[in-house]
Amino acid sequence: MPVRALARWLLLAAALPAAAQTLPTASCQRSSPTHTVALVELYTSEGCSSCPPADQWLSTLAARYGPQQVVPLSLHVDYWDYIGWRDPFAQACFSARQRLLGLLAGTSTIYTPEVFVGMRELRGWRDPRTFERRLQEIQRQPARAQVTLAMTAGSTRRIEATAAFTLLAPVAAHGDLQGVLVVYENGLTSPVHRGENRGATLRHDHVVRFWSAPLPLRGDGARHVLRESVNLASDWNADRLGIAAFVQDMRSGEVLQALSLPACLPVTN
Repeated sequence: MPVRALARWLLLAAALPAAAQTLPTASCQRSSPTHTVALVELYTSEGCSSCPPADQWLSTLAARYGPQQVVPLSLHVDYWDYIGWRDPFAQACFSARQRLLGLLAGTSTIYTPEVFVGMRELRGWRDPRTFERRLQEIQRQPARAQVTLAMTAGSTRRIEATAAFTLLAPVAAHGDLQGVLVVYENGLTSPVHRGENRGATLRHDHVVRFWSAPLPLRGDGARHVLRESVNLASDWNADRLGIAAFVQDMRSGEVLQALSLPACLPVTN
């Protein structure tokens, strides 16, 4: 490693505090705006022939709307793996979350592709006017939580991701409030050899690779910090990773605030 790069890395590593309730000093940091940012969750699968157009649609959102408006996440489910193609990005916890969101919406039916915006299903997401209307509905709401994200380079093939959550008044004291931190990856390609998409090369963005355990939040104005040291698997491209975080109310089924931060620090190989 060049001397300058090594010195920069050491400075960043030294900036990590021992105290659990402070954020690391880092050049890679972002805070949420005063309005609510829309969390868009696409539940998809490489074993689903109707999913590739939805994957392509999700890939356009970041460029069309920007981080002050939308946090797009692609969550690959595993319940179609049995029909001939095992989705390499699928995780059982994403299938479980989709079922939970369905129950919050009052339905036990889940399917792919399915889109939730602010934890609420949006069946008409394909219609630009319907989607735009939902976004504006969310963005007109003043933020009920503040989120700050920071990322530093850890040792070889590891990132240190930190999310700080502060609940803002008025926040319902009876809510089941949680903070969640995720790591996502852009620019993924996958040649499919079996199943409904056999012979196709699929492309994905905003694919969730890591999903933290939820952090319980108190509505007393305190700042809550969630810090994760994430080891990067050999097939993850560090230059295309990003982190995102959001505050969810598991009782009302809504997102109080969301924020994303693309990778902006080098990770050594």
